[in-house]
Amino acid sequence: MKRGPWAVAATALLCAALVTGCGGKDGSGGSDDANGSSGASAPSATAPAPSASELDELNKLVDDAESAANRADSDAANDN
Repeated sequence: MKRGPWAVAATALLCAALVTGCGGKDGSGGSDDANGSSGASAPSATAPAPSASELDELNKLVDDAESAANRADSDAANDN
């Protein structure tokens, strides 16, 4: 399946957000592991739950990525 530039941009944006983290109140983002590792791991049981505004930002990011992917699919279908 051919993907358009919108799908590539949406995927890159989503990957960048996942790699850098959502950012905390201190602006550091990324993993909060005590040992400083940056590998993917489950959140600590003592980690605070994300705030409503952080969840809203993540939901908007996902919605924007889905919209971009849908536009790319539509553009690709029109190219054929």
